[in-house]
Amino acid sequence: MTNKDNRVWVITQPLAVLTLLLCVLTPIIAFPADAGASPSLPIVSEESIFSIEVYPRQHRLIVKIQGQSYKTYPVAVGNPSTPTPVGEYLVTYKGKDWGPSFGPRWLGLNVPWGFYGIHGTNRPDSIGRHKSHGCIRMRNHDVMELFDLIPLGTKVTIYGHILGDADHDPRDLAEGDVGGDVQLIQSRLKSAGYFKGDCNGKFNRATTQALTQYQRDHGLIPNGVVSYRVYQALGLSD
Repeated sequence: MTNKDNRVWVITQPLAVLTLLLCVLTPIIAFPADAGASPSLPIVSEESIFSIEVYPRQHRLIVKIQGQSYKTYPVAVGNPSTPTPVGEYLVTYKGKDWGPSFGPRWLGLNVPWGFYGIHGTNRPDSIGRHKSHGCIRMRNHDVMELFDLIPLGTKVTIYGHILGDADHDPRDLAEGDVGGDVQLIQSRLKSAGYFKGDCNGKFNRATTQALTQYQRDHGLIPNGVVSYRVYQALGLSD
C-alpha cells in the first residue's frame, strides 16, 4: 500500500497546493483486474497519493489519501443486468458537461470492454440504488468536488464478485456479451491453451471458437455457450 507519512499535512493544505503537488506525479497505466473476488489478472500500479474504493452493495464511494479514508459519498451503481464492473482500474479521462444524464462532470475508467465512469446525474433519486447501466452515479455537487480533487492516474477499486451475486448462479455467456466474467473465461481458456487472443472481456468469434473446442475436448455440448457446467469444468464454480 501507499506510505502513510505526513497525512495531516496533505489533508489540511489548500486544494491548490494539492493540485500543484499532483502535477509532478506520473500515473502508470496498466491492465485492470478483479478485486479480491475470483482468480486475479494483473493489478495496476499504485502511484497517486489518492485512491478510490467503490462498494456497490453499500452504494458507497470512499476517497482515500495515502491509504487513509478522507471522504465518503453515496452513489448509484449498475442494476443486475448491467452491473458495475468489479475490478481495479485507473481514471484515464476527465470531462465536463456531456449532457444532463451525465451531470456536470465525468471521470472515465480504463475498463477494456466498454465505456464506464464516475459521473453526475439528472436523477438524484437514483442515488443509493442499483439504477445505472454500469456507471457510478454521484450527486452533481459531489462529482464536481471529486473532479477537482482526483487526478488522472488515480486507482479505482470496485469490490464485489466478478461472477455476480454470491447467492445466484453466474449468468450464461455467449458471443456478443461483455464484462469481467467474459474476461475471466477468456483468461481460463488462455491458460488451458485454447484461447489465443486478448483477454479484453469481449465475447468475440475467437472466444466462441476456443470455447467450442474446449467443450468438445471435455465432453460438453459444443454450443459456444458458457453454461454452469462450463464454469464447473473451468474451476470457477463448485
